[in-house]
Amino acid sequence: MATPDSVLIQARHLSKTYTMGTAAQQRAGVGQTVHALRDVSLDIAAGDFVAIMGASGSGKSTLMNILGCLDLPSSGTYHLAGEAVQAMGQDQLASIRNRRIGFVFQQFNLLPRTSALENVELPMVYSGIKPAQRRERAQQALQRVGLGERMGHTPAELSGGQQQRVAIARALVNQPQLILADEPTGALDSQTSEDIMQLLTGLNQQGMTVVLVTHEADIAAWARRRLVFKDGQIVQDVCSEARSGGAWG
Repeated sequence: MATPDSVLIQARHLSKTYTMGTAAQQRAGVGQTVHALRDVSLDIAAGDFVAIMGASGSGKSTLMNILGCLDLPSSGTYHLAGEAVQAMGQDQLASIRNRRIGFVFQQFNLLPRTSALENVELPMVYSGIKPAQRRERAQQALQRVGLGERMGHTPAELSGGQQQRVAIARALVNQPQLILADEPTGALDSQTSEDIMQLLTGLNQQGMTVVLVTHEADIAAWARRRLVFKDGQIVQDVCSEARSGGAWG
């Protein structure tokens, strides 16, 4: 288990409920209540590599949204790097996302008519970083993911794997403490998926905390720790020392 000094993510008794139905049904108290998360508690240590698994509707995406400060729990507490997230307003949530978290999505979410370099610079625009420093840091991030020769290419001029590398560079450029990856290989073929997981593994071995959502067991096998969700609760929490095939050793 993580020691108090090493805990990056500390969640206690997280629950999330949604009321479904029309506004009139909700006012009348006849809307359907959906319990997306039920009393979830977990710690994730700085430098860990965690895969979150589960069927559709199991709660894994709801947890990822809360961990990413994209949503707030209905009850419970969440501390990210010691900051109490559950009481934050929207501006504070945006600030902590920008400072502490890098996001990687299944569909890459790149601006289509914008170069790889400009896509990677975008988070730094919101951080108020000066143009010269933005460009330098974006170039370094693209070199770090093996795309130093493709900086001027638009997404249409890149393969799916290269687009995901641009997305990872964008996630890294503000020097976050945490990478959250939501089905990062879901739109990729098996060989390209392995390349992306090798990249995420390398970043983790350099000290980056990585948490990914996946429904694929072979992708989850890259992680040191696997959390399995069912009906809004963690039903398995498994740690492994090594992955077969040489990813860990």
